[in-house]
Amino acid sequence: MMNTKKLIKMAKKWQQRAALHRKRISFQRSSTATSSTAAEKGCFKVYTSDKTRFAFPISYLRNSVLQELLKISEEEFGLSTEGPITLPFDSVFLEYLIKLIERRMDGDTEKALLMSISSAKCSLQCSLQQQEQSAQQLLVF
Repeated sequence: MMNTKKLIKMAKKWQQRAALHRKRISFQRSSTATSSTAAEKGCFKVYTSDKTRFAFPISYLRNSVLQELLKISEEEFGLSTEGPITLPFDSVFLEYLIKLIERRMDGDTEKALLMSISSAKCSLQCSLQQQEQSAQQLLVF
């Protein structure tokens, strides 16, 4: 598990880099997202793959599931210098995760969720590799 201070530092760095290269984000907002473009004090913002904005309290960074999502986001999109932090999941999944975090999910639920996220990540990587191999085979023939 990552250190909380390190996660907070990473989230602040992502937000600072995003703020340097944009003045305003023009993504659509949903009812679950906050209405202002600036994050409230003690919160950080992330966007989902369907461009829905969520503002999380920094205390959520202690949750290992959210830490894993941030790692996957970094692997998928890198450290964004021209935009906000984007998680490679849709808003429905993130809303579900928020409800679980707010209800203080037990250790078994957290482990099961982490395993399902990592297996989904592995299956996505395998399918991408298969697509690349089939594309290369088509080029050979």
